[in-house]
Amino acid sequence: MDGWLLSLTVAVGLVVAAPFIGGILSGIDRKLTARMQNRVGPPIIQPFYDLLKLWGKESFVASRFQALLAFSFMVFSVVAFTLLVLAQDLLLIVFVISLADVCLVLGSYCGRSPYSYLGGRRELLQMLAYEPILILAVVNIYAATGSFMVEGVFKLGFPLVILLPGVFLALLIALPIEARKSPFDISASHHAHQEIVRGVFTEFSGFSLALIEFGHWFKLIFYLALLALFWVPLLWLGAVLAFIFYFIIMIVDNIFPRLTWTFMLKAVWLAGFTLAVSNLIVLALLGVGLAWA
Repeated sequence: MDGWLLSLTVAVGLVVAAPFIGGILSGIDRKLTARMQNRVGPPIIQPFYDLLKLWGKESFVASRFQALLAFSFMVFSVVAFTLLVLAQDLLLIVFVISLADVCLVLGSYCGRSPYSYLGGRRELLQMLAYEPILILAVVNIYAATGSFMVEGVFKLGFPLVILLPGVFLALLIALPIEARKSPFDISASHHAHQEIVRGVFTEFSGFSLALIEFGHWFKLIFYLALLALFWVPLLWLGAVLAFIFYFIIMIVDNIFPRLTWTFMLKAVWLAGFTLAVSNLIVLALLGVGLAWA
């Protein structure tokens, strides 16, 4: 009972801390971008000021359904991260995080702006690029552990990355899409340093935009936590490496231009699919999956 209460306390603490960590990372991102452009930049806690400011502003929404979709995006993002922290079914987790993306796309379609509509279509292309990688990652994890549950990764006894190095690299390739960074930031310019119009976010404002930003912080920490999961039981090392990789993506974001959606699909599918599928084939050849039969 004490162990169950301890696990629940840790889970609640991680869920509460996630948006604060996401906001701090967003502030560091903006600060680093400013420094690379020879500017002072805003304070690191500026994203929290912006969120509070958006929270108090009046929202100009195309319909009430759009506001509901913004709220749903935030809720599904929080639920997906909570399920991951509680070591639940990975297939369910991927399904929930996909629902969050679908809500964002539908919300962009509620408006009449052509920029919002185009951003929604590009967001669908991003989903088409990285969500199959997530599904293949879950399939590989099942092949390596014999379970779809996150708990199975903890019972493995050694870092999952030893069995699934290709899957880990495939998730790293998809990280810029999930973090909305160049060269794969095609649905919206996250810092507006490449264009003024915000694409998929064009029709969101005020309270609705605050909900989406809050949900984005959860999604970012969710993806970094997924990367850290590959290093259990050295979870602290996985967390450090996940943040290091994110900082590398920040630098890449400011060095490389945003590329076309066709290049994104070709690059992610060719590299990501090849790595994930090859890793699955290697597991089958080594007979790892048969050990769990």
